[in-house]
Amino acid sequence: MLPSLTPAAWLVCILAVILIGMAKGGFTGLAALATPVVALVLPPATAAALILPLLIVQDAISVWLFRREWSAWIVAWMLPGAILGIFIGYAYAAYLDEHALTALIGLVTLGFGAYRLWVERGGRIVAASNSPGWVGSLFGVVAGLASQISHSGAPPYQIWVTPRQLPHMVYAGTTAVLFAAINWLKVPGYIALGVMTPEILWLAAVLCPLAIVSTFVSVWVIRRLNPQRFYLAIYWLMILLGGKLIFDGLTA
Repeated sequence: MLPSLTPAAWLVCILAVILIGMAKGGFTGLAALATPVVALVLPPATAAALILPLLIVQDAISVWLFRREWSAWIVAWMLPGAILGIFIGYAYAAYLDEHALTALIGLVTLGFGAYRLWVERGGRIVAASNSPGWVGSLFGVVAGLASQISHSGAPPYQIWVTPRQLPHMVYAGTTAVLFAAINWLKVPGYIALGVMTPEILWLAAVLCPLAIVSTFVSVWVIRRLNPQRFYLAIYWLMILLGGKLIFDGLTA
């Protein structure tokens, strides 16, 4: 049975699905905006529960589309840390200051995006980062924790992976594979918390066709985008997302 939603609430949910589709298509980070958007019309826990099955559906599409274009090395280093972060987020949910964590991640994300725009201003060539894999595992912990709490695990991932200057399709594919695994790992915790109700699953099912279409369209755009413009867009998205996370953390 579908929950009763106003026309405005339906429009908000549709906007959130489009944001997720853009993120799964390669514009990493936009998915973090989906939960706050839906929380405008639904309780925050319900909003997060609605977003998770949509993420999983769109993950399946994006992983298939990028199945030959991803870095197993990055996923292998980040995923163990992400698993630990997810466990921390679930086991210590009652003790974590969600708003302080959100604001801190936002501050770091905004600062990093601004820094990358500065060092690469005017088309300057910057050497790719070659930081060791264990650093990625540490960022994976933060990504898993933030993802478990509010589906905002992309910024920690971006901070470690973006400076490596992967081919933009490999970057998008690596994002798809890593977060597909992370999102499935979050399911048991959400079920245990009792927020995955039949009504929410029905609503997610109704929104699934739009989720699939938006992901295909976003991937089509990414494949035709100039790599330099792709990374420029990612840095600006990091600044906007960082500002949004800071606002959410300080005003909640």
